[in-house]
Amino acid sequence: MKVIDKQWEQLIFAIIVLAVAFIVGRILRYIMGRFLRASALKLKVDPTRYNFFKNALDFFIFLLAAIIIFRSIPALHAFSTTLITGAGVLAAIVGFASQSAFSNIISGIFLVIFRPFSVGDRIKVGQNYTGDVEDITLRHTVIKDFENKRIIIPNAVISNETIVNSTSTDEKVIIYIEANITFESDISTAVRIIQEESVAHPFCIDNRSADELSGEEPQVMVRVIGFTDTGVQLRGYAWARNSSEGFELKCAVLRTIKERFIREGVDIAGLHRLFLPVKKS
Repeated sequence: MKVIDKQWEQLIFAIIVLAVAFIVGRILRYIMGRFLRASALKLKVDPTRYNFFKNALDFFIFLLAAIIIFRSIPALHAFSTTLITGAGVLAAIVGFASQSAFSNIISGIFLVIFRPFSVGDRIKVGQNYTGDVEDITLRHTVIKDFENKRIIIPNAVISNETIVNSTSTDEKVIIYIEANITFESDISTAVRIIQEESVAHPFCIDNRSADELSGEEPQVMVRVIGFTDTGVQLRGYAWARNSSEGFELKCAVLRTIKERFIREGVDIAGLHRLFLPVKKS
């Protein structure tokens, strides 16, 4: 009779453990579902692609419940020891084989939580890759570069790199318009040409503060930044709405100031060396 009562106690214990596992699983699935839906909205991806996380959660919860049941019932000790040993070896093999994948997944979750960049941002990863973020998954980030190529970077790699985000808060960029003129050239004329050609370009914006406007500071400041063996280094500071327009602004202004320099008698340093006669020994 006592044996039968003991068996019923063990059966009731097993049912209670399974019931608790089921309830805990439902609660955690609900919490994870809300988190994954929010993450998918930020990542702009289909949330159903992450359903395997919820299924994996159920598996681990019921696996833990089974281990508790087997370890709590003496009649199942021997069987549970063999089962757990085999499961431990299998887990070790699988864990070793997939540690890189799990590292990328954890890094992807951190990217979602801390949001150093979002889809559509223009970023620079380390010193090698620059482009627009096209997609973020829990395993990798896809960047479209300026040659329309897709750069796929594992999240574990991108999390360890320095990220320069050009669009996280303010897309405006400052562009350096640089020119080297000879010592004999008039600096004031060169400065005026750089300012006029920069302001005339449609991509050049006025980023002056109220104090700078009241102080009559020019829209494009031009400074002498150094000297070389052949001349004077000038640098203009022009603002553009974003990096793409800034690049076009710089290319166009360099071409037009070169033409203006020729017309108004400003010599570009170093060019005269191309036309010096070659001395014969």
